[in-house]
Amino acid sequence: MRVAVLGLGVIGTTYAYALQQAGCDTYHIVREGKAVPPVVPVHLLDGRYNQKGEEKDGEYAVKLASDNEEYDFILISVACGKLEGALQTLRERNLKGTVILFCNFWNDRKDVEQIIGGYEYITAFPTAGGNMQKDGKLNCVLFDHIMLEGKDIAKIHNYDELIKLLDSADIKQEIPYDMFEWIWIHMAINAGVTSTAAREGNIDDPNRLARELMADAKALTMAVKCIRETLKTVSARGVDLKKYNNEILPYKIPSGIAGIAMKKLFASNELTSRIMTLHYDVNDILYGCRCVYDEGKKFGLELPMFYGNMDRIITARIP
Repeated sequence: MRVAVLGLGVIGTTYAYALQQAGCDTYHIVREGKAVPPVVPVHLLDGRYNQKGEEKDGEYAVKLASDNEEYDFILISVACGKLEGALQTLRERNLKGTVILFCNFWNDRKDVEQIIGGYEYITAFPTAGGNMQKDGKLNCVLFDHIMLEGKDIAKIHNYDELIKLLDSADIKQEIPYDMFEWIWIHMAINAGVTSTAAREGNIDDPNRLARELMADAKALTMAVKCIRETLKTVSARGVDLKKYNNEILPYKIPSGIAGIAMKKLFASNELTSRIMTLHYDVNDILYGCRCVYDEGKKFGLELPMFYGNMDRIITARIP
């Protein structure tokens, strides 16, 4: 199969690397004149075959997409609500294919479909992360599954081919009740965690904040309480959280117990702990937090812990 990836970012390149290893032809859509290396060195903590993860090194051969081409799938993973610009790029270059949305977004389905326009699309969510190091090496983590919209909701003509593609790379699929709602829940949980980690106001070193949070059971207890608040914003949007018990169960148990359990999990699970420390994009992190913050204010929700954390973060970033 032929898969195009918008840009040469961490998420898209991580999955392109796995797909290329499985025999898929992968291409990258980059702006004209952008310097692109022919090969990207990769260090991967691979969780597809071992629950503890396997450290692997390899190389990813980068091929560029041409204009006026058709692909089986076009993978889009963009930060900070830049979906509209991403689709504009596809249209300007006359690129065709079923779009896979690998994005955080707070939009509802109607808004996204308006942005997507005439493209067939399916909503998904990666379970991977990492960063591009200064020497050009991709340092990444890949879990054994992705979250994927169900066939009846997605209604793309090549859904079965997508499953075959993912299976070929040993990437399993988990199908939630509704992908849009699942993403909102995911963003709300992340907002609770991030705002707690940066509760003193400084969010400029996410790696350090993540490491300190994971090692502190009391701080993790606070994070659980904050997540309980942020999830109220999802409920306010009309989402029945009972349909997502698996996702929110860890935050329903007594917060002190949850904090201790989370600390033990991070200490024993390298995959989970490393993915927490590899996301360096402060603007992208703040995008999710601000979406949840603004939604809480819009509905007049009482979220004292979350608002307090966010107000300190926002104040600290004012020039």
